[in-house]
Amino acid sequence: MPIYFITLLCSVSVPLLYSIFKIDFIKDWKKFGISTTIIAIVFLIWDVIFTSNGVWGFNDDYCLGLYFLKIPLEEWLFFFIIPFCSLFTHYAFFYAFPEIKLNRRTSLIIASFFILLSVVVIYSNMDKSYTLVNFFFLLVILVFGTIYRLHLLQQFILSFLIVLIPFFIVNGILTGAITEAPIVWYDDLENLGIRLYTIPIEDIGYAFSMLFGNLMIFEYLKEKHTS
Repeated sequence: MPIYFITLLCSVSVPLLYSIFKIDFIKDWKKFGISTTIIAIVFLIWDVIFTSNGVWGFNDDYCLGLYFLKIPLEEWLFFFIIPFCSLFTHYAFFYAFPEIKLNRRTSLIIASFFILLSVVVIYSNMDKSYTLVNFFFLLVILVFGTIYRLHLLQQFILSFLIVLIPFFIVNGILTGAITEAPIVWYDDLENLGIRLYTIPIEDIGYAFSMLFGNLMIFEYLKEKHTS
């Protein structure tokens, strides 16, 4: 059964319907498409390299069976569907609560903590490719966001806590929470080996980098258009 594809389809159905009929949270689909594609290309390059080297892989029993560069169709779709769903959650939250955001000092403290944590983890795990690359991406995104897009970080830190709820559901399904074997498997020699139920802890940083990177580019394109 193509559980991976079904999971993505269920994930996108609600935000897609709301975007069409209720909340027009993305007024410029072209700019959103550009930002998502840029981030997708970066993460897909990473994905292809890691899949080829056995850092992670995919269970054929739960995919449609359509592959390109050894990556199933569902994984390609993942990098477009999940950002759409997650940024829908971000914009919907601030559509309902437009004035809520962290103050600058709190945001800087949180960002600084995770920047320092990323440096320590990178230095301590040079031999673990998923941990190394994942925390390097997180470090770059946080440093750039803190310096150039702190106002977005003040909001996204809050919305990301909400995004983590569906993230844990979807990623839990993909990593074996409801199946006999994981849909996406990981070589634990290439990560910290710390799991939140079935989810490698690095996946939280992976999600943050992918989504906040997307948000920063999307908002930059919007600002550039209006300036």
